[in-house]
Parts: sequence; C-alpha cells; structure tokens
Amino acid sequence: MADFLDVLTRDAKQTINNGYYKVSTQISTPSSSLKKAILESKQIPIITEIKTASPSLGTIKRNPNIEKVARAMENGGAVGISVLVEPKHFEGSLSHLTKVRKAVGLPILMKDIIISHTQLETASKIGANAVLLIAALFERRYCERDIHEMISQAHSKGLEVLLETHNEDEFRSAINSNADLVGINNRNLGTLQIDLAVTKRILEKNDAREKIVVSESGIRTPDDLRFLLKCGAHAFLIGSAIMMAENLEKKVQEFVTTS
Repeated sequence: MADFLDVLTRDAKQTINNGYYKVSTQISTPSSSLKKAILESKQIPIITEIKTASPSLGTIKRNPNIEKVARAMENGGAVGISVLVEPKHFEGSLSHLTKVRKAVGLPILMKDIIISHTQLETASKIGANAVLLIAALFERRYCERDIHEMISQAHSKGLEVLLETHNEDEFRSAINSNADLVGINNRNLGTLQIDLAVTKRILEKNDAREKIVVSESGIRTPDDLRFLLKCGAHAFLIGSAIMMAENLEKKVQEFVTTS
C-alpha cells in the first residue's frame, strides 16, 4: 500500500498546476485570532471542522448547507471553524470557506495539503485567518520553501499557523518554531490509522512550553476529550463526529461543556 501522504502531496501538486487556487476576488476578512479565541475561551476550546468526505469514511454529509452548518457550529460554542478545501480526497471547496466567512464571525482555519506560497495567498484572499501546515511535508522536502519561510510567509499575509505534528521529533521542532499553535494529529497520514495515545505519548515526554497544543483527529466522544485533556492538550479539532451528528449545534455543545 502506498504511503497516503505521498498520494496527497502528488495530488496537491496537480491541483495547484491545474489552477485551482487562482482566485480573482478578495473577501474582506475580519481580524480574528484563533490563538486568542482559544486562550479566552470560557469553555473547552473546540475547533469544529467542515468536511463533507474523507478517505477513511467516504461521504460524510452529502450537499450540506454550508452556511447553516457554520452557524450551528458557532451557536454551539466553537472557538473557530476549520474548513477542508482539498477537492480530490475530501471533496472540499474554496467556495465552502468563502461561504463560512460570510456566515460567521469566528476565526477560520483553511485546512489543506499546503506545499506552495500560492495556497497561502489564496487563503488570505478568501477569508481565512489561519492555515494548517503539516510538519511531515517539510521533513520530506515536498514544500517549495522550508518551514520557517512558510510560517513567515503566512504571517506576512496576516495568517496564523497551526503546525501539525505526529511524532516527538516533529513536535520538538514545532515547539521551537514561530508557529502560533502546535497540532498533534492522532491520525497517521501515511496509513490513516488513528491512535489517541499519540497525543499522550508526545506530551508525557515533551514540554510544550508556552505553545498552545491542539489535539486533532479521532475525537468521537466526551470520554475521548477527557482523556486528551488529562494528557495535557489545550484545544481540540473535531470534524467527523460533529458533521455526522443529526443536530450539529447540540453536538458541539456536548463537547464544549464536557467536564
């Protein structure tokens, strides 16, 4: 079986070359900080994620009303909304992000397989406040610039950076970077396997210092959330469990009020 991260990167290059990220309009973007929203949250900081499909689950929600979904997430108490824009494997769309931007005032994270400054430019044009960068892509030298240059480029465009890691070496490097937030993905993007203990293993051996740590992937229940809180994570990115719920607002409330 091919390493799926290699597949994602190959297809990301093709998507860029096909002109997917060429946008002519620029949306007015409110200056909303995801980091500040997490720090000031009076409840458990949950970044909800809008995704309609995934490689592991297939179709999650067919043709949802994106604005309605975003407003439900905001009303439920999310501190920010992550929007998947990768079109091939996640059925994402840049238009999903612009619709969310027009619907809510929350900080928006553009989630994608980012390997080019072109994607950062597009993020800043369509209403994103932050972007996801994946440490493994820089380790494999798939990106056109190194991690420090990409973070600097994002900051120059008014974008915060959530730098995603999956192992201790990546995490230690991320802690020493200028990333605004450090993510720990419980999913191995090479195999798509999920293990919540990834967050536990990394945090029990490494000091996060003053960085905000966001645990990502595999969070399905309040018990999962309690486990990750005990591990030392500060905020949480939850997608499928919320998108698959019949009542999205109620599901978000369930997570943010977990005790």
